[in-house]
Amino acid sequence: MFARLSTYQGSPVPPEGDLTARSEAIVKLVENLPGFRGAYYLVERETGEARSLTLWENEAAMVESEEEAARVRAESSQREGQRVVSVEHFEVAFVRLAADTPMGT
Repeated sequence: MFARLSTYQGSPVPPEGDLTARSEAIVKLVENLPGFRGAYYLVERETGEARSLTLWENEAAMVESEEEAARVRAESSQREGQRVVSVEHFEVAFVRLAADTPMGT
């Protein structure tokens, strides 16, 4: 598995703000691309720093998704008042999630 880690900088996010709907709308734009395996969106509300991590079945799928991912990244960051700071690529060496870990909280 491979991962693309994108870092964004924007305005602080209010503590009571729900980010789920916006994040899910963005994921819907890439989740049907071949080889897509998942996504995380991480936010530091006080500083406005955010990261998106998308997971891909293999390196070829990640590379093939680059053009569409760049388009989605540019459009969504502009709409959200963020700027793209960096985009990095990694091979995923290990994954373990607890079976009873609630997602989306």
